[in-house]
This record gives sequence, C-alpha cells and structure tokens, in this order.
Amino acid sequence: MNRIFGTSSSKKPRPNLQDAISSTDTRMASIEVKVKKLDGELARYKEQMARLRNGPGKNAIQERALRTLRQKRMYEAQLAQLTQQTFNMESAALATENLRNTMATVDAMKQANKELRKQYGKIDVDKIENIHYDMEDLLEQANEIQETLGRSYAVPDEIDEADLQAELDALELDIEEEGPSYLDDLNKVPDFVDEPPVEARPLMSSKTPEQKEAVKTTA
Repeated sequence: MNRIFGTSSSKKPRPNLQDAISSTDTRMASIEVKVKKLDGELARYKEQMARLRNGPGKNAIQERALRTLRQKRMYEAQLAQLTQQTFNMESAALATENLRNTMATVDAMKQANKELRKQYGKIDVDKIENIHYDMEDLLEQANEIQETLGRSYAVPDEIDEADLQAELDALELDIEEEGPSYLDDLNKVPDFVDEPPVEARPLMSSKTPEQKEAVKTTA
C-alpha cells in the first residue's frame, strides 16, 4: 500500500531553545562580519573625501558613504534585535532548566516520603516501648545479682573509720609497752663469747723458711 499511495513525509522535530539560540548566534556572527566590512568601506570613503575638493567627484563619494552608513545602521539594528532575542531565549532556557530541576527534586522528595512511610509503617511503637521496659527490668535484675554476689559475710554494714584508727593506735601502743621483739635478739652476740668473731683469712703455710730448707736437705 505504501508503494502505491506513497508515504507521508516524516515530520521534522521541533526546534528547541538551544537550537534556536545556536541559530541566532550564527546570524549575529554573520551580521557582525558585514558590519566590520562596512566600517572598512566607510574609512576608505573618509580618506578619499579628505583628499578631494568640493565637486562632483566628492559628492559621489559622499553618496556612497551615506548609502553604506544606512546599510550599517540597518545591520546594527538587526544585531540589537537578535541580541535581545538571544537574551530572552537564554532566560527562558534557564527558567526551563530550573523548573526541570525543581520537578526532579519534588519527585525525589515524593519517592523518599513514600519509602519512609513504608518503612515506618512496619514499626510498632508499643513493641519498642515494651522492649525498652524489658531491658530496664533485666538491667535491674543484673544489678541485684551483682550486689548479692558482692555481699560480704560477717562484716558489719557500716564501719566507723574513727574506731578503726583508734584500734590501730592502741595496737601500736601495746607493741611499744611489750618491748623489743624476740626477733631482735637473733642478731646479738651470745654472752659466753668474750671477743667478737674474727673474719676468716686465707690459709697460709705455718712453716718458717729455715724449716722449709731443712726439709729440702733431709729429702
């Protein structure tokens, strides 16, 4: 069927703002080149008029200069319009981009809110409170067990430090009244020893040199 009746021409995609901005920038660049060319012609006409005297020749150059100046003004007006159009399109593109970013942020927030509701919906606050109370009871029981295991037997609960210090002072006083301990007598010399002991010296031969010589002669 397509071969008989043919097909409709494919629709061209609509230009977006970026394409329009690029096209406008290209037109502006082309106009700027034309304006620079006209500026060069006007400078040349100005030099020619400066060298010529008043007359038909100078008048003809003035006519050309005026025509070139009108053309330059026209291009400058177009350039100003295109500049304003580019500014407007760039502003619209920036606003569109900001709106797109805002919508993406809103969508992300909605998704996060949905996930939070889904997750918090699985949590039972009453169960959490019961767990908290159970933990408190278990900790109290553990403390009671530790106190029971650490309890001292046959020791009064309250001990007066002043009484302990007084008892210690009395014990020291009894030791002073009893006199020196029997352990102090271990280092004393016995009464039956008249002289203090002499330190041991190395053994030496008790024979005199004459006796030694006599022994050698007898041998």
